[in-house]
Amino acid sequence: MNIFNYTYMQRALFTGLLLSITIPCIGMITVNKRISMIGDALSHTALAGVIFGLIIGLNPIVGSVIFCIVAALFIEFIRKRFPGYSDLATAIIMSTGVGLAGLFSGFVKKAANFESFLFGSIVAIDSFEMLLVSFCALFIMSLFIYYFKDLMYITFDETGAKLSGVKTTLVNTIFTIITALTIAIASRTIGVLIVSSILVIPVACALQLKKGYYKTLFYSIFFGILFTMSGLVLSFYLGLKPGGTIVLISTLTLIIIIFIKTIKNHK
Repeated sequence: MNIFNYTYMQRALFTGLLLSITIPCIGMITVNKRISMIGDALSHTALAGVIFGLIIGLNPIVGSVIFCIVAALFIEFIRKRFPGYSDLATAIIMSTGVGLAGLFSGFVKKAANFESFLFGSIVAIDSFEMLLVSFCALFIMSLFIYYFKDLMYITFDETGAKLSGVKTTLVNTIFTIITALTIAIASRTIGVLIVSSILVIPVACALQLKKGYYKTLFYSIFFGILFTMSGLVLSFYLGLKPGGTIVLISTLTLIIIIFIKTIKNHK
């Protein structure tokens, strides 16, 4: 049974490849800025957008994108009103996302479709969704590459970056928006409940190798591709859920890397 003989798996592998490159790039910034929880906040908001889309007959990915972008802008708005309390904005958005998801869930009739977004169902992605994800992924990567140096500067020293002429407010807003887009389009692939894991685990694996910034980014993308592709292949042949399989492979790899490093350090 050849995995490439099935059109839905061809779409899944192509979409997975795009996301496995995009997600670790955003994850690299969130981890180093110590704002990994933004993934959880936006994923809960994405869930509310998915449910809202199902209720009104809008494509769930589109609903997820809209809700996530609005939530991302609101995070920046709150963050500016409470300087030094960036976690407060994340907590407020997460609570709001959970509240909206809980409210909207009572109106959902397509329970099976709703579940596919909770835990991911990349094999169910259709041609329109593949094109939408592809467009968003290319847009995200274009902005990430264009603002790469600015993003790197504000990651480690936002005050210093501002003094050196970096438009920190603009760059932070753009980063928040592309993070929202990343979470939104990954909701179909990984699942809104576990997408934040794949945002940080490839980066965590790369950080264990203790390389420089550029090499760590490269290894994060490598791990992202490895986890996604192996997860899709295993889920296809073993009949497992793709999202859960990808995350478990990621976690197991991280544990193995930490275990090997621990043994080496004790020698």
